[in-house]
Amino acid sequence: MPAPARRDPYKNFRFVVDIDGTRAGFASVSGLAAEAEVIEYREGWDGFTSPRKLPGRVEYPNVTLRRGITTDRFLWDWWKGIVTGQVQRRNVQIILLDDDRNEVLRWLLSEAWIAKIEVSDLDGEGNDVVLESIELAHEGLELVE
Repeated sequence: MPAPARRDPYKNFRFVVDIDGTRAGFASVSGLAAEAEVIEYREGWDGFTSPRKLPGRVEYPNVTLRRGITTDRFLWDWWKGIVTGQVQRRNVQIILLDDDRNEVLRWLLSEAWIAKIEVSDLDGEGNDVVLESIELAHEGLELVE
């Protein structure tokens, strides 16, 4: 019987970000997480000495995207809508690629909007790339097929 094909874990540096159909390159993505509040509950007649644990509200922390700054104003124009009270909620997809650049996983952030935008420090004595980062508030994280 032949051995099953080896399934190595995917590398974390091959990914694409899609913001409502616009593909963008980013250096890093952090904060892909979800957490359910734990509600402890115990009835007086329970024979257990510890409370039961029930799922409560689900919370989604902000997701941070970082990239080298360019003259592309897409993110700043999106941010301008937040500042002027014209919030544009967008669906954002983070797409993980394998070594051959084929899509293997896709996470969907629903109803995302920019909660924070930031530019890295400028330093006349340095030679680092200037980075811009955004924090996206969103209303759901799901792994889609």
